[in-house]
Formats: sequence, C-alpha cells, structure tokens
Amino acid sequence: MTRQQYLDRARQVLTAEANGIAEASAALDEHFCDTIELLLKALANGGKIVVTGVGKNLHIAEKMAATLASTGSTSVMLNPMQAMHGDLGMLTNRDVLLALSFSGESDELIALIPAVRRLGASVVAITGNCESSLAKCANQILPVKVACEACPFNLAPTTSTTATLAIGDALAMVLLDARGFAKKDYALLHPAGAIGRALLCRVHDIMRTGEKIAVLTPERTVRDAIIAMTGAKCGSACVTTPDGTLAGIFTDGDLRRLMASNPDVINDTLQAVMTANPIRVKADRLAVDVLRIFEEYKIDDLPVVDDADYLVGCVDIQDLPRMKLM
Repeated sequence: MTRQQYLDRARQVLTAEANGIAEASAALDEHFCDTIELLLKALANGGKIVVTGVGKNLHIAEKMAATLASTGSTSVMLNPMQAMHGDLGMLTNRDVLLALSFSGESDELIALIPAVRRLGASVVAITGNCESSLAKCANQILPVKVACEACPFNLAPTTSTTATLAIGDALAMVLLDARGFAKKDYALLHPAGAIGRALLCRVHDIMRTGEKIAVLTPERTVRDAIIAMTGAKCGSACVTTPDGTLAGIFTDGDLRRLMASNPDVINDTLQAVMTANPIRVKADRLAVDVLRIFEEYKIDDLPVVDDADYLVGCVDIQDLPRMKLM
C-alpha cells in the first residue's frame, strides 16, 4: 500500500464509524426514554448502574461506567466471568444491569442474566439484535442500529462498539441533565488534576496578600509605585483611597508605555496615570473565572475586593502556572 492508500483506508474507517453513530442516533426511540426512566428510578432509590459486556464490549462497559460515575450517576463495571464466581455480590435488587452485546448471543452474558434476575436487579440489553437471546431475557431493550462493521470481513467489533460507546455517552449526558448535575457537583468528583484545580480552587486560594502586593494611595508618585512593586516582586500597584477601598491600578505595562513618551512620568502622581475603577473580582469567585477575565480583557493583574469594595488581595497571572491553573 502507498502512503495515500493508508490515508484513504483510514478515512474509510472513520467515515464508516461516523455513519454508524449517525445510524444509532436516528434509531433512538421510546426504548431510550424507557431506559432513562428506569435508570433514574434506580438512582433515586439508592441503586446503581452496573455495566457488563464480553470481549471488546467489556472495555466499552468499563468506559461507560466511568463516564456515568464521573457525571454523578453511581456506576461500576462487572466482568461477567468474575460475576459467576462471587462478584455478583456487588448487585442488589435496586440496581440496573446494562448488558452490552451487539449480537445479543454472548454465552457469558446469557448465562449471567438469570442469576441477575434472581437477585431482583433489572436488566437492559444494549444490542443490535432485538430478537436475540439476550434481548428476550432482559427487562428492557435499547437497540444499537449499525449496518456493518468497519472491518472488511464485518467481524472485528469496530463500528458497533463505537456506536455503543456513543450511546453510553448519551445515557450519561441525559442523566446528568435530568438529575440537575451541576459544574460544582462535577468539581467535587474531580478533586485532583487540572479539572479539580480549575473548578474547586477559589480566588482567595490563589491571591497575593500582605507584603506580596504593592498598595499605595493616589497622591503617591510613580517612583513610589516602582519601589513598592519591586519590593513586593509583583507587576502592579493597587491604588486605594485612604479608607482602603479600591480606586485604581498601575501596572509595569503602564509604566513602559508611559516612559516611552514621557521619561519624567516617575514624578507624576498615581492619580494622574492609574487605571481608575479597574476590573476586580471577589475572593469567593472560582479561579477558573479569573482565567476567563485575564483572557477576555488581556490583563495580567486583578485586584480582589470584598463586598464593600475594600482591597483584600491581588491575583498575578505569573502565579497561575506555578499553581497549575494554566
């Protein structure tokens, strides 16, 4: 094969799988709604969603369970072979088992279903064959309609597993919306890594305070601001009124721009050169909001105030990479 043939074949596979997802989407009907309602009832009663499959579908089951769990729908993956040797103990009569099998004739799943039903758990067959043995012994059927696999022999699970995975994502996202799962809930389930830091971290966790910020009153000079900024090792001076409320901000960027046209600006008062009424943020805002403000307004320093507009700190963009927020 030539390099162009590599690309052509790869695009054929991707197109086949994209078409498979489109087919599965077009085939969604009341079965999907019935499945959602069954899952909602189980979760509301303290149950969980258990996902199982055989072969490649076991990997799809693992990812499906992980996505459901991470978006607020309690879920675990069950290996059907291990289930018959004790792991059935994870199931209760409040649970729903999602059994993945495109053919609907996987021996391991068919052998598992009677035991699951005896425990009182409900079974949803997610399958491409609504007349299959699996479908016939399930409480509910969720069809996955796919014309053919991307495999040239129509044997290797490719399009069917991609479509099944997409159906799993659809279930997770509909459940997320139906249960009112919010961003703050998502953050609680992702405390580690960039997601957790961005969603859980508050402004008061990242702002500079005390000697780490330069604070001056409006009558002080630019020279004073330079000295204060150097001492605090920061890129801006927050200007406050005598009672401590925020009046303005003066940054090293302002200094460079002004020095280019007026070298004597260091003798001017901050009142004359500061940015009055600057953009500010409250200490209880999420750190991710600060990122958006920096990006939207193209600024590097953000004063932090309380409800009475008293200065309580400042966020410096150079601190964010160190805190792994950028």
